Amino acid sequence: MIKGEEMKDSLNVNTIRMLSIDQVQKANSGHPGLPLGAAPMAYELFKDHLKINPKDPNWHNRDRFILSAGHGSALLYSLLYLFGYGLSIEDLKNFRQILSKTPGHPEYGHTVGVDATTGPLGQGISMAVGMALAEEKLGALYNKDIKLIDHYTYALVGDGCLMEGISNEASSLAGTLNLKKLIVLYDSNNITIEGSTDLAFAEDVLKRYDALGWDTFEVMDGNNLEEISKAIEDAKKSPNPAMIKVNTKIGYGSPIAGSEKSHGSPLGIENIKKTREFFNMKDEDFYVDEEVKDNFSQIIKNLQEKYQEDKKNEEKYKEKYPKLYKEYIESLDKSKNIDYVDKDFYDSFDKDMATRQTSGKVLNHIAKKCKYLFGGSADLAGSNKSSLDGEEYFSKDNRLGRNITFGVRENAMGAITNGMLLHGGLRPYNATFLVFSDYMKPTIRLASLMNIPNIYIFSHDSIGVGEDGPTHQPIEHLAMLRSIPNLIVFRPADGRETCVAWNLAMQSKNTPIALILTRQNLPQLENSSLDAKKGAYIIKKEEEKLEKIIIATGSEVHLALEATKDIKNVRVVSMPSMELFEAQTASYREEILPKEIKKRISVEASSSFGWQKFTGLEGKNISIDTFGISAPAKEVYKYFGITVENIKKAVEEL
Repeated sequence: MIKGEEMKDSLNVNTIRMLSIDQVQKANSGHPGLPLGAAPMAYELFKDHLKINPKDPNWHNRDRFILSAGHGSALLYSLLYLFGYGLSIEDLKNFRQILSKTPGHPEYGHTVGVDATTGPLGQGISMAVGMALAEEKLGALYNKDIKLIDHYTYALVGDGCLMEGISNEASSLAGTLNLKKLIVLYDSNNITIEGSTDLAFAEDVLKRYDALGWDTFEVMDGNNLEEISKAIEDAKKSPNPAMIKVNTKIGYGSPIAGSEKSHGSPLGIENIKKTREFFNMKDEDFYVDEEVKDNFSQIIKNLQEKYQEDKKNEEKYKEKYPKLYKEYIESLDKSKNIDYVDKDFYDSFDKDMATRQTSGKVLNHIAKKCKYLFGGSADLAGSNKSSLDGEEYFSKDNRLGRNITFGVRENAMGAITNGMLLHGGLRPYNATFLVFSDYMKPTIRLASLMNIPNIYIFSHDSIGVGEDGPTHQPIEHLAMLRSIPNLIVFRPADGRETCVAWNLAMQSKNTPIALILTRQNLPQLENSSLDAKKGAYIIKKEEEKLEKIIIATGSEVHLALEATKDIKNVRVVSMPSMELFEAQTASYREEILPKEIKKRISVEASSSFGWQKFTGLEGKNISIDTFGISAPAKEVYKYFGITVENIKKAVEEL
């Protein structure tokens, strides 16, 4: 590299550094240490390797970049500003301020150029695995002699990301599946908030990743752009996913470099002044030299030229394979409202069946219509009926398989399917037992926060699990899921309601949905209705003046119906989804649950938490507020009073 170019690059990198620490200082909040140490690797990646076009930020064949160490968001915002993604200096000055485009951690859908919401450590690298998996899957579906889908997924991680268990879960699967277009830059600075990583993280990370089936590389000097560039080039040639360890110094250039003090607090005015002196930068907040602006204008121009070449290739593909191209573009279109369940299919269930079984049948019915449907289970496909019949498993040797086995990795499964959705072009789903939703909570929360329509199949939904006992009998889990904003929780009572749930899930544009399904058989209910899509409806209307209402969900609906078959002043409401019901008009909610009727009973084999808003102070909740017990399902239901007899007694006494 000629000296002039070196000087240009040095000035560009140092500008990124100073803009980043200026953001943190002005906000009096944030993390300056990572941007100071990691700016060179991020700059080199964006400048010479990342296939992007800031003028077309959602270009489907772009490289993806995830800042898994999301606390270093100031670095990403500095890059997005300088690379022309639409952020302004004022946006940088509003870092971490209310309603700004530069929130404390990167937020997908909020800031242009952010490919994933990150902050909870380990989530970013795990979503990157999902993106790389999607790239491989779509490439297998559409690439011919001309490649329509051909890009890399990059993640920048820190020590904390690699301590989190989820990152190892996801990395293990990435190695097993040989996701060779996944490249991770590891900012190895040996510092956490509490001090040296030696206190809690002394392992050899590269040896671990070697064992996981990755190719590993090391950059000894995190300020050496040539060394960084060579490592990335070598990683791109790798036949396996690649981990590049880049040795850096946290807070590099500041008086507190190498210390935990530079990790999560502003440097302070005096330290910033000395940092500017170290880098020979002008002592002015948010200063960008005209030369730097010119440098980045040229870089952006170069990126756009490469983009145009890629678009020419896409046009050639479009001309040669118009049908496939149209199909692929349609897979990216989120605006269509398609009914994925045929009208006669809703009424096709005529025998007692567990809703996990009806779900499996609906899933396979939909799969015939939607080739983008792609998913699997955390080693429980046979139990939660989440396999696509007649389809093979996706593997390193078979990219066309439509079933995925995620292994016993629930947390990673949630993040990986989030990444697939963020990539676009596929409609993923995932499955496990409801009790194991505990392992998935952070990923479900992120899906809800990012407004992406992930589909969760949660079977074995209650004490109906029976002999497996309290460790496998979910009690508090429905309450936990219902507490997550922007998540639809749907617990169907029979086949018809299960069809409704799946159709809603497939039509959702920006809301994830959890399908809560039984292990045990349930009857097909004569009066179940497509009105289940409204969250609640009258499944048994009172025959005389209305005095009492029973509200039930899932496996308890038929018990409520049986208990009230000879009681004429009672209405039974099936409420598969509280969230959908609360989204209805006030008049509809009043029609289903009239305010003047205070005598109400909820029936659900789960925690009573949250039911009081529907049953009120004068109501009663037939529920379970302890842990379960190991015994055959019928005996467990009897033990906890979830029976026809007990419901009938409660109605009479109310």
